[in-house]
Amino acid sequence: MLQTFMKKTNNIRIKHKIILAFILVVVIPVLIVGVFLTNAFRQSVLNDAIGQTSNNVEKINKHASDILRIPIEISSKLMIDPRLERIVNTQYQSIYEVVSAYKEFQDFTDFVKLYKEVDNVRFYTTNPTLLNNWSFIQPTPEITDSFWYQEAMNKKTEKISWYFIEDETKNNRKLLSLVKRIYFANYRSSGVLVIDVNQDELNAIVSHELFDTMIMDGKGTIVAAKNTDWVGKQLGDLDFGKDFPDKPEGTYQTKFKGKDSKVVINDLIPTLSDSGLRIVSVFTVESIVGEANKIIYMGLYITLASLLVALVLIYFSSHMLTSRMLQLNKQINKVALGDLNATSEIDGYDEIGMLSRQFNNMVRSIRELMDEVHESNRINNQLELRQKEIKLKMMASQINPHFLFNALESIRMKAHLKGEAEISGIVRTLGKLMRKKLEIMGSLIPLKDELEMVRCYLDIQQFRFGDRLTYEIHPDPAAGDKKITPLIVQPIVENAVIHGLEFIETGGMVRVLAAVNDNHLRIDVIDNGIGISASRLLEIEQSLNDMEDKKEHRIGMRNVHQRLKLMYGDAYGLSIVTEEGKGTRIHFSIPIQG
Repeated sequence: MLQTFMKKTNNIRIKHKIILAFILVVVIPVLIVGVFLTNAFRQSVLNDAIGQTSNNVEKINKHASDILRIPIEISSKLMIDPRLERIVNTQYQSIYEVVSAYKEFQDFTDFVKLYKEVDNVRFYTTNPTLLNNWSFIQPTPEITDSFWYQEAMNKKTEKISWYFIEDETKNNRKLLSLVKRIYFANYRSSGVLVIDVNQDELNAIVSHELFDTMIMDGKGTIVAAKNTDWVGKQLGDLDFGKDFPDKPEGTYQTKFKGKDSKVVINDLIPTLSDSGLRIVSVFTVESIVGEANKIIYMGLYITLASLLVALVLIYFSSHMLTSRMLQLNKQINKVALGDLNATSEIDGYDEIGMLSRQFNNMVRSIRELMDEVHESNRINNQLELRQKEIKLKMMASQINPHFLFNALESIRMKAHLKGEAEISGIVRTLGKLMRKKLEIMGSLIPLKDELEMVRCYLDIQQFRFGDRLTYEIHPDPAAGDKKITPLIVQPIVENAVIHGLEFIETGGMVRVLAAVNDNHLRIDVIDNGIGISASRLLEIEQSLNDMEDKKEHRIGMRNVHQRLKLMYGDAYGLSIVTEEGKGTRIHFSIPIQG
């Protein structure tokens, strides 16, 4: 898959590759990171607002508790006050007695004067001998039928309840009120104590909040709010969900005034109470993240502008790069068509400028070599005319090896004197390879000598193919001195180079591995070439075992396979593992000799 991807990318022009790489490596990651950071920033701002609101609600809870503590303490005092018990339960004979009793008990008025948190104190009693004086009141049918009065009188305990109810002594103004039934055990009678909380004090604790904040009773009625117009309304009247009064404490997502909003709910249960209050604070998400969005949009515009400028610069830079490469390619095409007078006029000291100068040097060297080849061909033609009567077979059998080595050495020295170090080196390698082949005298040689011949061969092929071929030879240190049949590895390597890498344009690799394992020497020759199809592999395996195969290709492979079988037995020979399009591994194992 990687090779397929590389082949496809090789068909894309460099300018487009650079732009595509910029988009994949820079633009897309920047956009992804930008979106992530934007969401994280907005969420962080929102969380900070929620945290601040929760802290403020806790403070409101504490302040409200302090305000409600005063009516609670007053009710506790009155519940055990014998004077109140005596006034409420005495059967008076005259108005004078009633007035005298009222003068002796001024506590209700004193509480209102003493505590700013208290707006009014009154006691509802059914004693018919008492007079209504706005402190002691005989309940009317409207009062006795009211829900709060009935709930108070029906209670079996002396728990406090909190209601937002009308105060008939204040023009029926609705106030948050403490309502408590007081039972007088000595007289087996009872009455209802009502203490109104100062509305201004309640509003004051929420008036300075940043967000819309309110306090509501257990019935969902707003008893105090930053927006005083909301006092007395139900929470549902403010476009909240109907189930909000029943939700537990916490933070919720909702719609408020048609906008996405956050709501923080906190419960306030005063001491000795069986009902409590709820503190609700709400803010729209837009009001919190509005400024953050402005910063985000500004950062987004700057980022997009920077990316656009960078993209334009990359486009023009890549255009300049490819235009110089196309100019060099034009000169290369001239040389390919046989014009050895072509020269590149590209200047500069970057890689393309260096490549241009190397191109000119290469063309000049080719031109000089062509001249030498022409001269050499002229001389060779003269020699062929003189020696045409000599048969090729006689020449091969009678040629003096020392003459061949000396000739190669002369060629190498001549190339060396002309500054052609590469040609000189490869001629030397060729001579070394031929010498080693001729020096093989015995039936077995050390593996390291065989691998040295392989290395010489691969060096020569690497000179021919350039960057189309690289190789690696990795023998096990313990394997170098092991004896093997000579000329048994090189034919496999030669097969890998000729057939395996035949259609590889670049990046061809041949690896030779040698390892000692279980008293056997294993040799692996691996290439990353085109591989072998299943049908072709079957033909090759049949050919390896066919002594009379008349096809001339892969003769070396068949020779190696059959030599292994003859020397070590039928259990030995070549094994081929291949995958079409990915390469081939040819290996064999032989018992270690001596």
